[in-house]
Amino acid sequence: MDIIVTGERQRWEAFRDARSTGSHHVLYEPELQPLKGGADLVIDLSLDERPENLLVYALQPNLPVLGCLVKTPSAAWENYTSLYACNWLPGFIGMPRLEVGLSQNADSEKLKAVMEELGWEYDTVKASAGLVTPRTIAMIINEAYFTAEEGTASREDIDISMKLGTNYPFGPFEWCSRIGIRNVCEVLRAVHTETGNERYRICAALEKEYNAFIQQLD
Repeated sequence: MDIIVTGERQRWEAFRDARSTGSHHVLYEPELQPLKGGADLVIDLSLDERPENLLVYALQPNLPVLGCLVKTPSAAWENYTSLYACNWLPGFIGMPRLEVGLSQNADSEKLKAVMEELGWEYDTVKASAGLVTPRTIAMIINEAYFTAEEGTASREDIDISMKLGTNYPFGPFEWCSRIGIRNVCEVLRAVHTETGNERYRICAALEKEYNAFIQQLD
């Protein structure tokens, strides 16, 4: 199987180190090139940030694509039968089971065949902004910011108590650092926009740190 992997280099390096593709031929392209045929699978690690790639995939409707679609409303891609929403956010790439969102039009048998060929374990969830795991972790991080903002406990104490009390591998602020504050806020914003649920409204302290981060990029 010939596999094209595209997306930001940091995610590619994490993917390369964490996931085996066996003896399959893998070509990494930082920026997606026009698909001229020959590829059997595309793994798009940064599709949320590069929605223009959807136009390329529309021209190859039978080509399976495992794309990072955690921050993109499902309505934007639900008609693609061979496009599957994967959780390729930083901090999740090496998880033993890949979380995959399926739209109502998705070809689940094609996905099963791809996963069997790769030898990957996976779980399917309903296509929606945030999927399940990123949505849950982002909400926990947001609640932790509210708690710290109220002065109930320090960030360090919150991390320690969450790990001891729930057996989580990381505390919420540690998770935020691993995932990236930009991704956390954009997941929360996407879920809040799609659901209208106030549980996902971004804490003011978290929003302030996000805005400071974005300003550094300008």
